[in-house]
Amino acid sequence: MTADIVVTPQQARNLHLAAQGLLRPPRVRATSRRLLLAIETMQLLQIDTIHVVARSPYFVLFSRLGAYPPKWLDQALEAGDIFECWAHEACFAPIADLALHWHAANPRDNHWAYKGAQRMQREHRASMDSLLEHIREAGPVKSSDFERKQKGGAGWWGWKEEKRWLEALFAIGELMILRRDNFQRVYDLSERVLDNIGLPPPEPMPAAELRRAQLLRSLRALGIAEARWIADYFRGGRRFADEELEPHVTAGELLRVAVKGWERPAYVHRDHAALLESAARGRLRATHTTLLSPFDPVVWDRARARSMFGFDYTIECYTPQPKRRYGYFVLPILRRGRLVGRLDAKAHRDDGLFEVKALFVEDGIKMDESLVADLAGAIRACADWHETPRVVVRRSEPAGLAAALRPRLRGWSA
Repeated sequence: MTADIVVTPQQARNLHLAAQGLLRPPRVRATSRRLLLAIETMQLLQIDTIHVVARSPYFVLFSRLGAYPPKWLDQALEAGDIFECWAHEACFAPIADLALHWHAANPRDNHWAYKGAQRMQREHRASMDSLLEHIREAGPVKSSDFERKQKGGAGWWGWKEEKRWLEALFAIGELMILRRDNFQRVYDLSERVLDNIGLPPPEPMPAAELRRAQLLRSLRALGIAEARWIADYFRGGRRFADEELEPHVTAGELLRVAVKGWERPAYVHRDHAALLESAARGRLRATHTTLLSPFDPVVWDRARARSMFGFDYTIECYTPQPKRRYGYFVLPILRRGRLVGRLDAKAHRDDGLFEVKALFVEDGIKMDESLVADLAGAIRACADWHETPRVVVRRSEPAGLAAALRPRLRGWSA
């Protein structure tokens, strides 16, 4: 098993970032159409509700588009240009990819959300059927339409029964998300949502065809990847092995690549052949510096981020506060093709303040004026998009970086 093309690790990273829309800063003003193109490029846009800064799906798009009105994403969902599904995790996906994610047609028995929904249906079938009938007669609902029958805490562990049933019915395909009101899901019958946008329910996709589609689409989104990283993108079940990819290489669907220092071969979708050639010739230059969401596709596979970028990253919002090393909701910093650090931030919208609680630079990153300028520009752009013009930098590691940044962040206030 040999590879015809050899690239360096940085060339591989640049190819990955080019495929993800993160190689260069946006050159044109954001539009609602470019927002849809960004989602199509990524294939999936992961959803998370944490609101310390902008919620993750909006933030992922900001990293690629620059400043844009977040309402465009909400409007795309309501217009039926995208839809919600369980894939990598809870995600938005292009409506053209409905068949790939239609659990009623292609149940993913291996996915935790679907397994939980099946169990819920077995245990509460009569109640769930009654809820479906209520929606059929009364129309779309939100979980807030139902009163809590027992005391419970916040978070998913404190969900009321109706919320659990709604989520289970959504996971198995009986319900779809019609729109979001203040980020709350509005559920309706799937056939009614699809009828509103003029689409029939998808036909079942044979398992082999589904796995092939997930393979090719994952690689198109990733740009370049080892076989072991591919299945995680769609959470499609068992890992791909090099032997399973060999027929796709023979057929010309995939290109096999050697990356210097990587022990395993890498693969590139044939649609990226020109990008691969440019990368191998050193013509893909990474010039973008931006903050990333913790749920950005670049870092959502921790093993891939560690292997590709040498970046060991954990989301610490699920870690007890005394055990956190970096902070509650830490944003990776992408700079010119490398993940150079992480930033613990909070947007105080009512006060117009963007607080950088702490900023950490990775070992081995050269501290110079160019780095300071790039970091200040990324922080300022993010703060302006949040409409929090005042910026506070509390501390940094190394300690001198915070002091170097402050003069560059106009409107800084101690």
